[in-house]
This record gives sequence, structure tokens and C-alpha cells, in this order.
Amino acid sequence: MSRRFLLAYFDGIEQQLLNLPNHYIEQFSATILTRERGSLKLRIRFRRKYLLAVSEALLVIEGQVTQIDYRYHFQDEKNQIIFRYDSTPHFPDLATFPHHKHLPDVVITADKPALSQVFQEASTLAEAKG
Repeated sequence: MSRRFLLAYFDGIEQQLLNLPNHYIEQFSATILTRERGSLKLRIRFRRKYLLAVSEALLVIEGQVTQIDYRYHFQDEKNQIIFRYDSTPHFPDLATFPHHKHLPDVVITADKPALSQVFQEASTLAEAKG
């Protein structure tokens, strides 16, 4: 039964990607590992130079797909970080621990964003930077 929740989640991500401007998908790997576990790996290019790499470890809990670990990394054509959200527990003093956001020169508190928000943030920044 949980398999259908993972399939619906993956379908929803695919639908969100259809609405993004000026992008192409280098990788879309949606894997069902067990009935309750899955993983998502994406590589999306914006304006042919900015890269958004997405990695999620997924678990279905009471009919909801939950990210038990995630990394949303956005970089420019010189492989310089623009932002990265992740849940790696390496900043225990942040109020949103283990969730946080890396910027080019600082790490800040940040709740886990919805993947749709990350898509929009990356798209908006890519358009603004040209």
C-alpha cells in the first residue's frame, strides 16, 4: 500500500518540474527501495549553467511521504555554491537543528523547505542572475 504514496509523490515532483521555465533535467532517479522507503535524486540545469542537485531519503509514515534526510544544492557554472539546504546534523547550535541553509559565506537557520519552494528559489535566482 505505501508504494502508491511514493509513486504519487514522484508523480507530483514530475508535474512540478513541467512548470519550471528555462531548465532541463539531467537526472531524474525515483527509486522505491521497500514498500515504505524510497529515494529521489535529481539534477536540474537552469539557463544551461546553474545546477540544482536534489537528494532525498524518503519514508512513508501513516500515509505521508516524509524526508528523513535531504540535500538541495544549487550552484553556478563555476561550481560555486549559491545555496544548499540540508539536514546533516553538523550545526547543533542552530535553532533549527538539524535543518539549516548554506550560503556562499555563512550557514543560517532554516526550516526544511518544500521541494516546490526550492525549485522556485533556484528558478528565480537563475533568472535574476541571467
